[in-house]
Amino acid sequence: MAGSKARAGSRLPYQEASLPVEMRVRDLLARMTLAEKIRQMSMDDAAAFIQDGAVTAATLRARLGEQSIGCLQDPRLAPPASAAATNAIQRYLVEQTRLGIPALVISECLHGHMSVDATVFPQAIGLASTWNPELVQRLAAATAREARAVGVAQALAPDLDLARDPRGGRVEETYGEDPYLVERLGVAYIRGMQGAGSTVDRQHLVCTPKHFAAHGSPEAGMNLAPVAGGVRDLRTLYLPPFQAAICEAGALSLMPAYSEYEGVPASANRLLLTRILREEWGFRGYVFADYGAVSMLHTFHRTAHDAAEAGRQALAAGMDLEAPADYGFGASLLELVGKGLVPVAQVDQAVTRILRVKFLAGLFENPYAEPQRAAKVVHSRAHQRLARAVAQEAIILLKNDGDLLPLSPRLRRLAVIGPNAAVWQAGDYTLTSARGVTPLDGIRAAVSKRTEVVYAEGCGHHQLERDGFAAAVAAAAASEVAIVVIGGSSMALAGTGWGNDERTATCGEGFDCTELTPPGLQDELVRAIQATGTPTVVVLIHGRPYSIPWMAEHIPAIVEAWYPGEAGGHALADILFGKVNPSGKLPITVPRSVGHVPAFYNHKPSARGYYHRPGTPEKPGRDYVFAPPTPLYEFGHGLSYTTFAYSALQVQPPRLFPAGLVEVSVEVENTGGRAGQEVVQLYLNDVVSSVTTPVKVLRRFTKIALAPGERQTVRFTLGPDDLQLLDVDGRWVVEPGQFDVLVGGLRASFEVVAD
Repeated sequence: MAGSKARAGSRLPYQEASLPVEMRVRDLLARMTLAEKIRQMSMDDAAAFIQDGAVTAATLRARLGEQSIGCLQDPRLAPPASAAATNAIQRYLVEQTRLGIPALVISECLHGHMSVDATVFPQAIGLASTWNPELVQRLAAATAREARAVGVAQALAPDLDLARDPRGGRVEETYGEDPYLVERLGVAYIRGMQGAGSTVDRQHLVCTPKHFAAHGSPEAGMNLAPVAGGVRDLRTLYLPPFQAAICEAGALSLMPAYSEYEGVPASANRLLLTRILREEWGFRGYVFADYGAVSMLHTFHRTAHDAAEAGRQALAAGMDLEAPADYGFGASLLELVGKGLVPVAQVDQAVTRILRVKFLAGLFENPYAEPQRAAKVVHSRAHQRLARAVAQEAIILLKNDGDLLPLSPRLRRLAVIGPNAAVWQAGDYTLTSARGVTPLDGIRAAVSKRTEVVYAEGCGHHQLERDGFAAAVAAAAASEVAIVVIGGSSMALAGTGWGNDERTATCGEGFDCTELTPPGLQDELVRAIQATGTPTVVVLIHGRPYSIPWMAEHIPAIVEAWYPGEAGGHALADILFGKVNPSGKLPITVPRSVGHVPAFYNHKPSARGYYHRPGTPEKPGRDYVFAPPTPLYEFGHGLSYTTFAYSALQVQPPRLFPAGLVEVSVEVENTGGRAGQEVVQLYLNDVVSSVTTPVKVLRRFTKIALAPGERQTVRFTLGPDDLQLLDVDGRWVVEPGQFDVLVGGLRASFEVVAD
C-alpha cells in the first residue's frame, strides 16, 4: 500500500512488488521533495509517540505531519503493547503521509531481542566461548523470529569488534580477540538473523554489524578512545570480520565506530565508509550512525566547528542515516543543500541506499507486526530450551585439580556463596523481567531432596563491607563443598532494566576498569572460604577476563560462565553436577595482571620478551622482573570431564605453489570415560616472512562430539587466503617458505615454493 495521496488513481511504479528493486527506488526518489529525502536520513523513537499507554493521533500528527521517516527505535515493550504501538505508527506512515513510505523499525539484538519478555541468551562473549557457529546461527534465527513478530525489521548486531584490551567494558559484547573466530561467528550470526537470500523475509531482520572499525581495542581500554595502529593492523586484524560480513554474509547495513583511527573519526572516515566499504567490497546497503556519533564530530572529536559541519563531514564520508536525532542531518543539512554547500547528489545517494534496504526488507508490502505470531514465538519453550543449550556450551572449565568436578547431587550439605550466587546477571543490552534462573536456583533444583543448600552472600560486587564474611565462612566450614559465585554486574541487573541502576555496574558500555582483579573484596572472600579447608569451586559470572593468579594456584576448580543468559543457573548446575560435559573454550586470553596487557595470543615474535628469564618475587628475572610474560589462561583453553588424544597429524602436499591448496588431517580420540565435545583448533605459523607475522594464527576450527573410545579423522583445507600476508608494498602475497601447522599440541610443516 502507499499513502493516501500517492494512492489516487493507478498504482505507481514504486508500489509494484513485481518490478526490480532498483527501478522502484529510482521512481520513488524522483517523486520526493528535498525535505522528504532528508527526513529519510533520520530516526525517531517509537516510545515518544506513546501517551497513557497508547499511540495517539495527536502525537502522530505533531511528530510526523505528512512526512515519513527513515527509522524508528522500537518501543521496547511487552509483545502486545510493542506490536500495537509499532503498527499504529506504521499505519499512519503508510496511509497518512504523502508517499506512504514505511519506517525501518530497529532494535538491539546482541544476545536476544532487547525487549520486555524476549528470550535472553548468553552474552556475546559467551556465544564465542561455544566455538559453535551452527549453534550461534540457530540463536540468531530465534532472535530474529521474536523481533520480527513485534514489528522490528533491522537489528543493530552483531558486534564484530576485536576485544584486545580486557579493561574495556564492552568486551562482553564481542566474540573475543581473534579475527578468524570473530569472522566465522559473525557470518553465522548474520546468516541466522538476516537469512541467506538477497531479500529479507518476514522471519528475518536486516543486520547491522558494528563498530566499523577497530573500536574494540581502545587506548587505555577506555570506551570511545582512539585506537592505535596503522594500515597493516587495519587490513590484517580489524577489517577481515567486517569484510566477511559484507561480502560473504551479505549484511545490508553497517554501523561505524565512535572512535578514531589514525586521527580520523570513523563517522567521517571516507577511507572506511566509501573507498573500502563500497568501492572495494561493493556494499549495497546503508550506513547507520551510532547514536550521537555525528554530533561527536563537533562536541567530542573536535573535527567540526558546528552541527552543520559535522553533518557535512559525515555525509561526504559515506554516512547515510543519523541516530538518534537530527543534529547534523536535519534542518542544518537542508540549509546547506539550499545554499549549494552540499551537493543534492550526496543526499540522493544516501536516500537511495536507505530506500533500497526498505524494499529488500519487504516493508512496502507488509510493514506491520504480527501480534498473534508474537504471542506464540516470543519466549517460546523452544527458545527457552535453546537458551539453556547455548549456555551449556558457553561455560568453560578453566581448572579441575583432583577431578573435584563434577559434584555429586547427593551431597549432604553444600554452601553457595558470593555476590552473584542469588542474582541472575543478564549482561549489557538486555531489557527484561526478573525471571532468569540464578546460580542458587539452578543448584537447588539439581541436587537431591536430602541435600541442604546453605546460601550466604559474603560481600557485594564492589562494596568494601565485610559484614557478610562471618556467615559465609561458617556456611563453608560446615559444608562438604563450597561454591563461590563471584564476578561483576553489567548495566542490566535482572529486574532493574537496562541502565536504570548504573550504581551496580562494573562492566558494560562505558564501564571500563584500571584493574582486572575481581572488584571489591571478592578475592578476599574466596581466600577466606578456601582457608576453611572445605573443597572450593569458584564460578565467574562477569563480562571481562579477571586476573586471578592466587585462585589459579590455590582453588582446585574454576568455572568461567560469563553472563550465561536467562537459563544460566540451570546450565551452570548441569555442568557442576555432570549432567553436561563442559565444552567451552576461551575466546580471549586471561592475563596474569593488568600489567600484562596486551595479552592476546596472536602476538609478534618480539612481543613477549627477549631474555626468557621469567622472574618471581622470590627470584627476580628479566623481561618482567617479578612475573613471567605468559598468560594465566591461553586463548582456546578449556577443560572437559573426559580426555582427548590427538595423533597422526598429516599435511598434504608437503610442497606447493602459492596458489595451491593444503589438506590437513588429524586423528582425535576420546580416551576418557565420558562422552564429550572437543573444539579442534588449527593454527598456522609463517616461519620466516618479509614482514613480521604472529607466532601463530587461528585458521580453522570445528567442534566434534565423541563417545568414550570413539575416534574421528578431522580434515581441514587451507588456501592462499590463509597463507597470504601484506608485504612491505601493501600487496597481498603468498611468500615462498616454510609454514608450520599446529593442532592439539602436534606440529607439522609444509613448504611453499616459487612458481
